[in-house]
Amino acid sequence: MKKKIFQGKVLGLSLYDLKIEGRKVRREIIEHRGAAAMLAFDEENKVILVKQHRYPHGYILEIPAGTLEKGEKPEKCAYRELIEETGYKAKKMVHLLSYYPSVGYNSEVIHCFVAKDLKKVGDLEPDNDEFISVVKMDLKKLITMIKKGKIIDSKTICAVLTYAAKKKLLF
Repeated sequence: MKKKIFQGKVLGLSLYDLKIEGRKVRREIIEHRGAAAMLAFDEENKVILVKQHRYPHGYILEIPAGTLEKGEKPEKCAYRELIEETGYKAKKMVHLLSYYPSVGYNSEVIHCFVAKDLKKVGDLEPDNDEFISVVKMDLKKLITMIKKGKIIDSKTICAVLTYAAKKKLLF
């Protein structure tokens, strides 16, 4: 049985009463539509990041990303968010991985893509509550920052390290 406790703009909270292996249990689950993120490389093979304010952590570096609109496909969301947050449009992208950042209490899945062959098509178009600037960085420097704990965003860490492992940059 599901009982909706809260529904906000981005997420909801529900209580689930269920049986697992014959025992009654209660689970508090954050419900989220999911998100898409883009590991994008510019014409100089630099990673395009956004420096964005993320309360309560302050400004952090992360790859462009955003929440799926209702019924939106992850690929469409990734293209849309890249343009909105960076002003770049990807000609093509490839799915890199999908993962669940908090499996114990959250339904969110993040779909990560890789894009090259970008074209600058305009200025940033952030939402009213977003505070964003674009930062370009060499992939090896970004990996070093991850290793040193200077990048704290899970989608950035997962996408960069998965890409690097597939490209044999780490070993």
